[in-house]
Amino acid sequence: MVARRQSPAAVPLYGFQPPAGTAYGLEVTTVEDFYVQHDDWPWNPARPGRASFHHLILVTDGVLRHDVDHVTRTVTPGQWLWVRPGHVQRWHDLSTVRGPFILFEPEALRPDTARHLAHLTAHDAPAVLAPHPDDTPWLEQTAFQLLDEHRALGRRPLAVYHALRCALLEALLLRLAHSLGVADPPVAPRTASSAGGAGITGDTSRRRPVYERFLDSLEMHFRELHRVDDFARLLGCSVRTLSRATRAATGAEARQVIDERRLLEARRLLGHSQWTARAVAAHLGFTDTANFGRFFRRHTGRTPAAYTSRQADDDS
Repeated sequence: MVARRQSPAAVPLYGFQPPAGTAYGLEVTTVEDFYVQHDDWPWNPARPGRASFHHLILVTDGVLRHDVDHVTRTVTPGQWLWVRPGHVQRWHDLSTVRGPFILFEPEALRPDTARHLAHLTAHDAPAVLAPHPDDTPWLEQTAFQLLDEHRALGRRPLAVYHALRCALLEALLLRLAHSLGVADPPVAPRTASSAGGAGITGDTSRRRPVYERFLDSLEMHFRELHRVDDFARLLGCSVRTLSRATRAATGAEARQVIDERRLLEARRLLGHSQWTARAVAAHLGFTDTANFGRFFRRHTGRTPAAYTSRQADDDS
């Protein structure tokens, strides 16, 4: 797969651009083939980037180390790495890693399937998944079957080819989503909408749970709305209702969920040298740089400058 740089001003965003002849927002390969065929990928030297699509890797041999939102994850054989759209990621050496590698856009999933997968496609869902041992052989076999079907381009009608690939992808993800065991639990309350999530307008959306609608509205408006009552008004409910729904879903207060989403974005932006603390403060709606600095230090124990310096040292 060839990535396309979308935004030179921030951490680069790569759009989905599969090889010629590959259709419908889905590409399947292996880690070893991908590594050999893409010397232009941002791993030589390793540097942070984001993508508008999902990365899903099953490790069958070797140990994969991969940074997701500035945290190094370790994935061992039988485990899966899932990097969602928008995550800041950085690759480590892949030369000894083996396994199927699936790249797909959110639109590759049908809306009804996406709803069933909402807890796993959510922005803050675990990056490392350890399926139940009883499911491991089936998942691996299905992943390699999907790889075989992907390589069958031209051997059957395009519509059938696409339907087979999508059916296998959805079956694989649904089985993975409901398999027991998670190796890498979330480190913060959920703070972003699931892939394929609907907006918050219209009668149908108002029947969705309050917390789900809160996540959707937060993802769209966290830069300009920062108070719980702002989101309660947007959702057409009381602050008490929103607070109760958030506590029931996460055990955290709604204010904490809002702050965690802003903090995540601040970390992402400060991880790139072209974003200053002043620019991040303005982007996230803080009244001034000092206010942003107090917010960031309260939540991380470091100043924005110290955090940026540490990231630069890690990247060197």
